[in-house]
Amino acid sequence: MTSGQNKIDPRTPILVGQAQVAQHIDHLESAAGPIELMSQAIREAFTDAGIQNAGAKNTTAIDALRVVRSLSTRNTNPARDIATMLGISANEYGLTPHGGNMPQYLVNNAALQIRDDGAQMIVLTGGESFRSRRRARAAQMTLPWMELKGSQESQEQQAPTALGEDLVMNHEIELAHNIMLPIEIYPMFETALRYRDKRTVAEHQKYISELWSRFSDVAASNQHAWIQQSYTAEAIRTPSQENRMIGFPYTKLMNSNNDVDMAAALVMCSVERAEALGISRDKWIFLHAGTDCHEHNFVSHRYSFTDTPAIRIGGQRVLELAQKSITEIENLDLYSCFPSAVQLGAESLGVSLDRQLTCTGGLSFAGGPFNNYVMHAIATTMTKLRERPQETGLVWANGGYATKHAFGVYATTPPLHGFKHESPQDEVDSLPRRAVATAIDAQGLATVEAYSVMHDRNGAAEKVRAAVLLADGRRAWATSSNTQLGQEMCENEWVGKSISLDATGDIRV
Repeated sequence: MTSGQNKIDPRTPILVGQAQVAQHIDHLESAAGPIELMSQAIREAFTDAGIQNAGAKNTTAIDALRVVRSLSTRNTNPARDIATMLGISANEYGLTPHGGNMPQYLVNNAALQIRDDGAQMIVLTGGESFRSRRRARAAQMTLPWMELKGSQESQEQQAPTALGEDLVMNHEIELAHNIMLPIEIYPMFETALRYRDKRTVAEHQKYISELWSRFSDVAASNQHAWIQQSYTAEAIRTPSQENRMIGFPYTKLMNSNNDVDMAAALVMCSVERAEALGISRDKWIFLHAGTDCHEHNFVSHRYSFTDTPAIRIGGQRVLELAQKSITEIENLDLYSCFPSAVQLGAESLGVSLDRQLTCTGGLSFAGGPFNNYVMHAIATTMTKLRERPQETGLVWANGGYATKHAFGVYATTPPLHGFKHESPQDEVDSLPRRAVATAIDAQGLATVEAYSVMHDRNGAAEKVRAAVLLADGRRAWATSSNTQLGQEMCENEWVGKSISLDATGDIRV
């Protein structure tokens, strides 16, 4: 350890290993499941750190092995199963709830445990074999890893440690209208942004497709990206057989690409452990600061579809804790499940959309393995900072409907005053909430606030989903199966228009 004023506190948390795995395989019998992919990622992350015999009962003992919840495995305790596959052990096997914020949350939480609670090494991983699982089901095949193994009794005895907050994010009135899918709700943010910024439908389609084209350019040069190809803005916004409209205004290429087999892993430890293991100093990445917070749980209660105060508050706070301004952050990775998420995040953070806002290429192109995209973003940020050690990185992770947020600021140099973390949730909770009306209370005239038009697999307008405001300021939800109305709403602006609702919330034309 260095001496004098440059001496680093031995309890300082650092990331020392990272790995990303992508499985492009068409022979289903050979396709690895998520447990195997995550195991491979951990093995490669230890190799990246230069650690041998990981998990042995010596200086490499693992305090915790934690997994981001996967949608393509039914394993009750995936962390324990991964440890068994690798021939290692940990003092704790953890599992998160669902949420794209969880990878950064895990990093923040592990850093606190290393700094405050005596933890020396924590391993994080997440992965999906969703593409292979989907293809196997289509072929009416059951691959070995798709089956749940073990008795119910053994599963209960080996229950993982629950990590993180599992928020309820759907209001009963939203559920009553069957409005719950991200592909329905993120387009609502988009139409509200379009109306606020006074763009025509055509102008806004061009605007967001140009943003997404720049993301694809980054993915094209990312060796770990699922799709390593640049797309023109015209190709992204133009519906076609391969790029059908899903939830207007989003074509398929504007949606998160979950049809992937991907995994990632991170190895975190204390400076003390890193020095004991002889991990090369050029591998170390310091987490300067982290924050975690969430918007009002229900979209129904958000005051506006064009404002995300928890991103603004959490983002400002993490920068203050890191003693950085946003202009001093050279490497940004903003969560990018849909174009509206990037716009909301950038605006809340005070970042121009003209800047490069992704290190990976985003969830449409680099790959969106459900809850675990951000672990890939962190791994990529680590690699970039190792290549350019004078720079700094910021990662914003998002879960739900722009609901749950986690931030991290990274650098190769140690923080002047140690790792800092806060959860400014009280400040978010004190913000105004809109009241929400039932369909019966909302019948009559209302003003469209935001909407999306869901399309069938042939690319035809099928269902309208809309948020509306009543004269008294309450929000209500509206739907329609009128395909002619749906097509009209794809061609012309309907935000700001007055409509009539019946007692079921159906839009009357």
